Amino acid sequence: MELRPSAHLDTFSRDHLPPAGQWPGLLLDLPGPRRPDRLNCGAELLDRTVERYGPERAAVRDGSGAVWTYGDLRAHVDRIAHTLTTTLGVVPGNRVLLRGPTSPWLAACWLAVMKAGAVAVTVLAAQRSRELATICDIARVGHALCDARCADDLVKAGVPGLRTVTYGGDAPDDLLRLAAAAPASYEAVPTSADDVALIAFTSGTTGRPKGCMHFHRD
Repeated sequence: MELRPSAHLDTFSRDHLPPAGQWPGLLLDLPGPRRPDRLNCGAELLDRTVERYGPERAAVRDGSGAVWTYGDLRAHVDRIAHTLTTTLGVVPGNRVLLRGPTSPWLAACWLAVMKAGAVAVTVLAAQRSRELATICDIARVGHALCDARCADDLVKAGVPGLRTVTYGGDAPDDLLRLAAAAPASYEAVPTSADDVALIAFTSGTTGRPKGCMHFHRD
């Protein structure tokens, strides 16, 4: 199939899609709502929801019962997106590893990566250094956002050139501390509906892990 023009400056993901002959048949011409050529799933999931339901609607709850509204979530996401693209130098198409227990901040980081036009490489908090090193090598990961509680294995992985920023800790360069000084409004990168948004890896139980690439339209 013919892909729409990409917004990625780092074209690694599109350059490594499987050959067209190996793709399944995609039924994209069925009756129903049509997706625009330019589509950023972070903006669709977050900004469009705020437009429909307002910023006071509950968005996420943590284990202690604390609630973030969609307005709270968007402010956190946009500050992190600003930090990614300015302080940390992430450009559209860069792969960003996300590692940590399920939490509101992990969700905010994922949405920020989407809005920044980067590609999220999500890994389990339980995965160890050897597995992390393999995933980073396959996906050519250059940036990582990691919960401070599980950063040790990522450090032990010794990934060459990986810039790791922790969140939720007390380091002076903690992501949340950096983001607190950033603007609370961010215009999402106008990614193509066919730009890769996420690389999800298999567990590798039968060999080397395989990365499955998902588009923004997915």
